[in-house]
Amino acid sequence: MTVFHLRAAGVSLVLDTRGTAARILHWGPGLGDHLPTEDPFVPAVPPSSIDVPLRLSLLPSLSEGWTGRPSLSAGEFRLIGAHSQDDNTVLVRHASADSTQEVTTELELSPQGVLRLRHRLANRGAGEIVLPCLDVLLPIPDEASELLDFTGLWSHERQPQRAPLRHGVWSRESRHGRPGHDDAFLMTAGEPGFGFRKGRVWAVHLAWSGDKRIWAERSALGYGVLGAGELLSPGQIGGEVRLAPGESYETPWLVAVFSDTGLDGLSDRLHPWIRAHSPARLPRPVVLNTWEAVYFDHDLGVLSDLADAAASVGVERFVLDDGWFAGRRDDKRALGDWYVDSSLWPEGLHPLIARVKKAGMDFGLWVEPEMISPDSALAAAHPDWILDGGTGPTWRRQRVLDLTKAHDYLLERLSALLTEYPIAFLKWDHNRDLLTSHSGRQTRALYRLLTSLRARFPHVEIESCASGGARIDLGILELVDRFWTSDTNDPLDRQSIQRWTGVLIPPEYLGGHLGAATAHVTGRTSALGLRLATALFGSAGIEWNLTAASESERLDIAAWITEHKRLRPLLHTGRVVRADSPDPAHLLHGVVAQDRTHAVFALVTLGTPRAALPPPIRLPGLDPDRLYTVRPIGVPPRTLQDAPPLWLAAGSATLTGRVLAEVGLPAPLLTPEQALLLELT
Repeated sequence: MTVFHLRAAGVSLVLDTRGTAARILHWGPGLGDHLPTEDPFVPAVPPSSIDVPLRLSLLPSLSEGWTGRPSLSAGEFRLIGAHSQDDNTVLVRHASADSTQEVTTELELSPQGVLRLRHRLANRGAGEIVLPCLDVLLPIPDEASELLDFTGLWSHERQPQRAPLRHGVWSRESRHGRPGHDDAFLMTAGEPGFGFRKGRVWAVHLAWSGDKRIWAERSALGYGVLGAGELLSPGQIGGEVRLAPGESYETPWLVAVFSDTGLDGLSDRLHPWIRAHSPARLPRPVVLNTWEAVYFDHDLGVLSDLADAAASVGVERFVLDDGWFAGRRDDKRALGDWYVDSSLWPEGLHPLIARVKKAGMDFGLWVEPEMISPDSALAAAHPDWILDGGTGPTWRRQRVLDLTKAHDYLLERLSALLTEYPIAFLKWDHNRDLLTSHSGRQTRALYRLLTSLRARFPHVEIESCASGGARIDLGILELVDRFWTSDTNDPLDRQSIQRWTGVLIPPEYLGGHLGAATAHVTGRTSALGLRLATALFGSAGIEWNLTAASESERLDIAAWITEHKRLRPLLHTGRVVRADSPDPAHLLHGVVAQDRTHAVFALVTLGTPRAALPPPIRLPGLDPDRLYTVRPIGVPPRTLQDAPPLWLAAGSATLTGRVLAEVGLPAPLLTPEQALLLELT
């Protein structure tokens, strides 16, 4: 066979198919036009080992001498074919020794340098196959010796954690039936001390919304790997995946990225690839969601006044949250009964929607189709539709609806709502872990339901919400338009959550809302300027009873929405950049236009700075040879200083991108929990 060399955007993948198994010789920095030959890459044979050089294959196993975690626990596989579909896609086929099983591996390198891999195992024999696991592995070099992944809790998602990669396995497994608030999210291995702007890093993400595992391993044999796959449950009789003759199983895509410029370099590949692969519908409308404004207090008069207030400040989409359907007065009942409550809405939702449309906004609605309340009419009519028969504890006083059985009902009910009412947007919630061994089947049924609904109503946008940010992954992103990033609107928590979620997901897909002064989740009170600056950068919205806001607050909000709309073309198409601050009390992040003529940055103080004079504001990502004028915008932050820096007192400064990046501008003395917004032209 041959050696395949896939190249794009400074990344190379070298795949050798000349032996008995296909092997990745290199994944990482570009190697130029010269195609490596196999001979220089054959390792030595150490003492007390197998008597041939150990080579890590696409399906590493004990049969080839690999004593690390295997890709497939099913004996020896031999290479039977490989061919390129186009310049950047290769299909490789391996078969078991008895030819009863065949694994096809698809490798694809995008123009942005994003690598995707998946396996498909087919049963070619006469008997049934029980599949314990099928995972995708990629080699990483010795220098990738420090790990970064994520953990978290409800309303505190994507909290980073770092550790050395020593000998052994660092494995993260999710059994939530969704990625979960503690999702590992993006497992990154890199040079020790790598940051946002420095260091070589290799990262993987599993594009899957169900149970999964993702790991890094460094073997004493000399190899390091990153791997991931669907976590298949052994709890069912005979295993979760059983393949009859002729049937096949396909793994989720493993999305893999290399960068030689730190974590921002990962975003520089992932964001353009996601924008091309699953493009958002632009411009993203400014949203008002009613949840933290009225909760379950649904009243036409109250909601009409809220709609008028929203329209007066420039909101473009009004979303009615939980509490609109039959019998729903709190979170203890009625899930599954997706009919408008006639006692609350004798004329249906028509009067409210008419008010919303008259005010110039479109209308959205909250639903939670995957769940069922035990005392709902649906549960009484179809108790067999409750997943696992309703065993185990309830969660948030609800159970899980078996989507393999309820697909037609849900499609009919949602279609009826979307047909009767001019609904432009569904906030699709998912408020509990599944606690079941049927995660894979349920996840695939969800994908099928979303696919069916989008085919019928292609104009309707869908937001993925899962108790906030417990289901943010590239699998479901192909079927939704927006993520609810977290249930907290506290700007201090949001600064960290949005910063780290944004390494993988571009900002236009991430809902970020302006909340009330005292946050619903944390009880912390924050300045309006910090709240506005935090919500500016994503898919912006409001979660606040504006009828209770003061006149001056409404004026500031209206000005903020005007500014957001003006900056939206930049914020939702530009390049996201983040600085590595020497002081953890300071965060600096921004968005720079693709042609580098325009940028917006935020300097945020999370707490008390280490020194009386904070470090300069050094702005990354600019054209070093262009002149930029820097000026503050938005609500002025609170400072404690006898005199501001001279450039800020003058109202602006004009310097080259090189000076702004290397020397920077003196920072004002912001008090804790403040934000300074800067626009560069």
